[in-house]
Amino acid sequence: MKDYIQIGIEKGLISFNEDKSRITYIFQKKERNYNNPEEKVQAETFLRLILDYNYPVSRIRLFVPVTMGSEIKEADIIVYDDDMCLAPHIVVECKRHDISEAEFLQAIEQAYSYAFSLPCNVKYIWVTSGIRNEFYEVDKNLNTRNQIPDIPSFGHNILNRKPYRYVYKAASVHDQEGCELLRDIETIDQADLTRRFKLAHQTLWNGGELEPSDAFDELDKLIFCKIWDERKDRHAGDPYDFQIFYINKEDIKDEDKRRKKENEDLYKRITTLYEEGRKRDKEVFRDDIQLSPEKLRAVVGYIEGVNLNKTDLDAKGRAFETFIGSFFRGDFGQYFTPRPIVDFIVDVLPINNQSRVLDTSCGSGGFLLYALNKVREQATSYYPEYEKDPEDRLRWHNHWHGFAENNLYGIELSKKISRTAKMNMIIHDDGHTNVVRNDGLESPSQIKQNTDNGNFLYDSFDFIITNPPFGSSIRQSEQAYLKNYQLGKKEEDWLAVKAQPKSTRDSQSTEVLFIEQDYKFLKEGGYLAIVLPDGILTNSSMQYVRTQIEDWFRIVAVVSMPQTAFAANGAGVKSSVLFLRKWKNEETKELVETKKNIENELLRDSDYLALRTQWDKEIKQKQKLKADEIKDKQRISTTAAKQTEEYKSWNSVILEEYATKIDTLKTSLTEQYQQAKQKKLPNYPIFMAIAEEIGYDATGKKTATNELDVIGEELKKFIATL
Repeated sequence: MKDYIQIGIEKGLISFNEDKSRITYIFQKKERNYNNPEEKVQAETFLRLILDYNYPVSRIRLFVPVTMGSEIKEADIIVYDDDMCLAPHIVVECKRHDISEAEFLQAIEQAYSYAFSLPCNVKYIWVTSGIRNEFYEVDKNLNTRNQIPDIPSFGHNILNRKPYRYVYKAASVHDQEGCELLRDIETIDQADLTRRFKLAHQTLWNGGELEPSDAFDELDKLIFCKIWDERKDRHAGDPYDFQIFYINKEDIKDEDKRRKKENEDLYKRITTLYEEGRKRDKEVFRDDIQLSPEKLRAVVGYIEGVNLNKTDLDAKGRAFETFIGSFFRGDFGQYFTPRPIVDFIVDVLPINNQSRVLDTSCGSGGFLLYALNKVREQATSYYPEYEKDPEDRLRWHNHWHGFAENNLYGIELSKKISRTAKMNMIIHDDGHTNVVRNDGLESPSQIKQNTDNGNFLYDSFDFIITNPPFGSSIRQSEQAYLKNYQLGKKEEDWLAVKAQPKSTRDSQSTEVLFIEQDYKFLKEGGYLAIVLPDGILTNSSMQYVRTQIEDWFRIVAVVSMPQTAFAANGAGVKSSVLFLRKWKNEETKELVETKKNIENELLRDSDYLALRTQWDKEIKQKQKLKADEIKDKQRISTTAAKQTEEYKSWNSVILEEYATKIDTLKTSLTEQYQQAKQKKLPNYPIFMAIAEEIGYDATGKKTATNELDVIGEELKKFIATL
């Protein structure tokens, strides 16, 4: 992408003051406020007329007064057809980058009115926001305008002009009719791409015509179509399908009918692309495009000239992340893990291009993308000369691209968000087919049945990095798979007098079930990094979960996040990141057996069951004597005696006495159990840290301090010793 401003300075067309707040157009000796957003667009457009369209600077005038009735207004740029600048040829109207759809349409009418107010017959209009461009051929005498692909370059006309603007490898193809070269699609920078995504979304949303999430989903579909179109096989000079084809006014004279036919033709081309994509990936193209031809045209106008595939991977990745980050905070916060936390988790784990990596509730794909970026950085460290050496470039590409296609997996329940995760992967150069829309708590066989992807296998992943949804529950009445989870069953009480068979709970929280599901997906020795609410780590009612974690995993690290970690996404739950490493099956079996032996020894040595049985007999005997006493005294039945206030009051006291004795004994045995565990179970260090500042505040605004950087470096060293 050309740096028009820098070229303009070098060629002596423009200059700036020291702090670049003022721009001077040297030929006209006009100084303007460069902090004005419209001025930036105007400056670049002025330079494009010279550098791209070859118009002499002497035939270009900026800020031209135009008399309109009793008012005098100012046209941004007029290009003249003569050296005396008496015959206006092109009127250019410049607007700021973030202009709305309605404002852009007003700008077209404004340019049209300028053209028709000038004394001579203007031939062309160009309306631009620097991001969106529309071009018109106008005829003042006939009061007509005809939208065209582009204005002509200096010395050319639009007779026999192709009805499109963008062709594959345009640099090697010249229009045989003698017109200017057609254009190829271009790479752009991150800021420009981010703006285009946001403006396209705003056009679809349009203040409420679509729900923001629906508009986002429709934009995703069109971005998919754009990428597929760029990847299609073409000969040099073949036009891209993802662009507007314009109809000559001689073929359809009525402007409204002409535009309607253009829109319908565009809609057919885009939906054909969509159907081609559906054959490749049913998950992405599950739902039809829900846009009108008019809306579709507006979005195409923002991105038709952009080469998404060749735009720098980091730039387009950051652009999409920036766009979805700001959007998700408003609409899909529950799916969005703050990027400093994602970066911290992925950075400390020893992931490489041979690792199989999974996120069982992947949301927009943040964890997957950071894992991909990590492997890509490793590839760059191996092949630092990849940009210069073709062989190194192939090795560099295969190193990380093979990881993306074969080793990186995600599951997301939401249809719209799973499509966004796929889009995120494609923007980062693929790996999207391993992101599936499914309930992450279903079995691999069910996932395969639902998605045709059989690579989601238990005991097969080296790393699982995830932030499962908090606060919701799975009910047995709604999801039959709950009975298949050990943590979906009621826990055994080793101090119960009579052993009870395990029964399925009525419900279980999703975050608890995901711990078990992730355990099943991991290989022996595999790592799980999971964001969990602190209640699982601290609440006494969650002890059974902690016990199960202890049996399944070596606890590597617990890093506490601040209360505000998820506040910007609408969640105030205090959370921590738990790093766990799956025991070998033999190690888990040995741990369980050791714990069971400790329990049996304590039960045997304390005569706990005998005491409980004896106490139960004593209670029943005392209850019988008391009931008989009341029965004889009041000459009533035993049943009636037990209903008296005297019996109830006495019974309450005696039961409380025995309950206290039982609790005292249980507490003593539990303490002995914990002491025995400390002696007999493996004793290993656990990395513990508290992060109070993590690079952003409760509103999501960046802050100067991120303690996760320091914690991460120390945790990496710790993990390296395991």
